[in-house]
Amino acid sequence: MTHSPLHHVSIIAGQARQNLAFYTEILGMRLVKRTVNYDDPTSYHLYYGDAVGSPGSLITFFPWEHVAPGRLGVGETQETVLSVPEESLGFWLHRFLEKGVVHDSIEKRFGQSVLPFRDVHGTRLALASVPGNGAVPAWEGSPIGAEHAIRGLHSVSLLLEEAEPTARILTEVFGYERGPSEASTTRYALPGSPAGGIVDLRAVGGFLKPRSGGGTVHHIAFRARDGAEQAAMAEALKRDFGLEPTELRERNYFQSIYVREPGHVLFEIATDGPGFTVDETVDMLGTRLMLPDNFEPMRAEIEAALPEL
Repeated sequence: MTHSPLHHVSIIAGQARQNLAFYTEILGMRLVKRTVNYDDPTSYHLYYGDAVGSPGSLITFFPWEHVAPGRLGVGETQETVLSVPEESLGFWLHRFLEKGVVHDSIEKRFGQSVLPFRDVHGTRLALASVPGNGAVPAWEGSPIGAEHAIRGLHSVSLLLEEAEPTARILTEVFGYERGPSEASTTRYALPGSPAGGIVDLRAVGGFLKPRSGGGTVHHIAFRARDGAEQAAMAEALKRDFGLEPTELRERNYFQSIYVREPGHVLFEIATDGPGFTVDETVDMLGTRLMLPDNFEPMRAEIEAALPEL
């Protein structure tokens, strides 16, 4: 069976400069790609991740300068969790206090220490202490020392009217296995615990509907090794669940299809390749605005419309 961990999580943000400062200066992640929303080139699409933007390390943003705050609701990603080395949460708690980052107390979830916090635009995030991931290479250019640096995605939690229809997609298409439950949340995880290999489902019937806006998650993406694996997952969604994934969409750094799963969360299936070095060298990642070929003739107009970073 296919085992498909998270590829990336894409979120709606407010001002691009505030977003960039928070993720690079406070969280110490690398801006690995500076491009535009392919559906609206008047706004950025910013990708943050590890040194090379590996699948599973990525959190991406569509910044809108005057966006209204969103509202969390049923049928939406509730929280995005990033992994840090074991024993690092004390460092991060002190850093959040020093930098004025809104955060909660360290808590236990499924036996793991977690530090919930919010970014500058209200996105619900958390850091999870993961034993052994200190051996995963950290980006050497980070302002955070390697012993504490973020290593990539740990998990997401989805807020749902009911969990079972979404759980079937996770187990039968993406290869997750049902784990323990705590209160209304059930953990689904991939065998071997790869990076981004956990999805928590929280069933809360009767909760408010979401309102898209600043701080809300637009979609979550699962990994496909290549186009053949992606096509097989799309076929399973059609055949076994009656869902209709979109046509293949070229994103330059991966190819994507999208589907609205039964709990109404937008799922993407993204290929691992070709990756972010297809148009920039590793040392130059994220340093200039990269446009797809069809937007290059409009570069001057696009750059004039985008805010300064």
